[in-house]
Amino acid sequence: MGSRGAWACLGVALLLVQLAGASHVVYDDYEKLEAEAGTAIVDPGLRTGYHFQPPKNWINDPNAPMYYKGWYHFFYQYNPKGAVWGNIVWAHSVSRDLINWVALETALQPSIPSDQYGCWSGSATILPDGSPVIMYTGIDRPNLNYQVQNLAIPRNASDPLLREWVKPAGINPIIVPEGGINATQFRDPTTAWRTAGDTHWRLLIGSVAAGGGARGAAYVYRSRDFRRWTRVRRPLHSAATGMWECPDFFPVSRDGRRVGLETSVLGPKVKHVLKNSLDLRRYDYYTVGTYDQKVEKYVPDDPAGDDARRQLRYDYGNFYASKTFYDPAKKRRVLWGWANESDTTADDVAKGWAGIQAIPRTVWLDPSGRQLLQWPIEEVEALRRKSVTLKDRVIKPGQHVEVTGLQTAQADVEVSFEVSSLAGAEPLDPALAGDAERLCGARGAAVAGGVGPFGLWVLASGDQRERTAVFFRVFRPARGDKKPVVLMCSDPTKSSLNPNLYKPTFAGFVDTDISNGKISLRSLIDRSVVESFGAGGKTCILSRVYPSLAIGKNAHLYVFNNGKVDVKVSRLTAWEMKKPLMNGA
Repeated sequence: MGSRGAWACLGVALLLVQLAGASHVVYDDYEKLEAEAGTAIVDPGLRTGYHFQPPKNWINDPNAPMYYKGWYHFFYQYNPKGAVWGNIVWAHSVSRDLINWVALETALQPSIPSDQYGCWSGSATILPDGSPVIMYTGIDRPNLNYQVQNLAIPRNASDPLLREWVKPAGINPIIVPEGGINATQFRDPTTAWRTAGDTHWRLLIGSVAAGGGARGAAYVYRSRDFRRWTRVRRPLHSAATGMWECPDFFPVSRDGRRVGLETSVLGPKVKHVLKNSLDLRRYDYYTVGTYDQKVEKYVPDDPAGDDARRQLRYDYGNFYASKTFYDPAKKRRVLWGWANESDTTADDVAKGWAGIQAIPRTVWLDPSGRQLLQWPIEEVEALRRKSVTLKDRVIKPGQHVEVTGLQTAQADVEVSFEVSSLAGAEPLDPALAGDAERLCGARGAAVAGGVGPFGLWVLASGDQRERTAVFFRVFRPARGDKKPVVLMCSDPTKSSLNPNLYKPTFAGFVDTDISNGKISLRSLIDRSVVESFGAGGKTCILSRVYPSLAIGKNAHLYVFNNGKVDVKVSRLTAWEMKKPLMNGA
């Protein structure tokens, strides 16, 4: 980890062109948008402090994260010309710790026939000689969205900052949509893998299954030299979910340890995770299953896992187009994900920026084998400063208690709850039992319950007219089940006095046994984002919020209980968070 002085020197040496931004509608009439823009959310106090973003403009998908020669590299879809999607290039930032970032020159931009209309998402692979290679989607025809796959390599692999990337002459595109592939739905190549003793590299490309219909698919391509690729006839897996964007495929250890595996690992103690980003729903879904390399097939453990209504999600909030990478420095798998705005396009233009990245998360397989666990990377804790702690504080029904003594517009809060009794838990409406978001919408934070809702009001105004609620609610076990049903919600419906914001409730069920009455919550609060982790990372929810009153020193933090039974705060610790070096902003 570099010292502040080292980072300052690096900033002087490398503070190059500051980039920003890149979705799939191009806006050209900026003057009209600026005229339409309101002023309600342009307050600079709403720009995040420690979540990744460039100084200005639009960003979306995380691309090709990697660790190389002591540096973490992060590329991302970016529009250098404005705060709306269009003019897509790959911006590039580097870090020693995944928290402090310095922006470098643009890594990839349209420059060859096979990407002349856009350099879209892709991934990095570290070859056996230690050098990296990038595979990405290029758009090679105007107005047709015709998608091909290209390759780029560093001009100088000895440069740890990888400041220049080249597209080798005469080989691109290296994969084209042949054999019934829909050329407008064929994108986002994954990190490649090559298992021990095998001569073939493999990677996946997101698409729809040949023959039409609405089956999303991940097609396997194989190569011996990383330049000539052949498609396996059938997809690795497909499901009736619509187009699969940004697929990701990686191994996880079955022993429940908080450890990551390099992408090529295969064996009896390994499961695999297949993630897809659903273009129709704009959420990320994943399954845990078994990969048979001999027949190039992946089978989810849960037979219902192909149903998008029942699939697991990395995050049940505003989180999309995610990408993982293996970090050899700390032997972990790290997850990146993009969070879009919740305001209008005109407001994005007015404030000059749009889009952030979630805090990088360490991911590993839960000991149950049923799902992944996620937790903010440990490095974010270096930003913690002043703290306050509450212990053994009982919150009575209908009561709320303020956490005082520090500013909470930019904070990290960890809290452990203990419910006095589960006997009063409400019955679960069968019509809502399979839809956490609808359940949260119907039984939000303001709706009194039996056991809960209880949790945090964050980014709240002093009079509580504005508040974002992150909470749990417990329901009686369904017939035939032994465990109570635990719902986790992020409810921003009262987060702002601005009536024009998109303020959906987000929610997921928590696969945890709360029979002992105990459950934990962690929330990373950062001015206009609330990123929360329930029950040690079993359920995660990121929400974008734009308070009108609860900005800066006017933001407050409360613990609340709107149920009928006492809830004890066994321990709550809240830290103020300092701002890291963030791409020169």
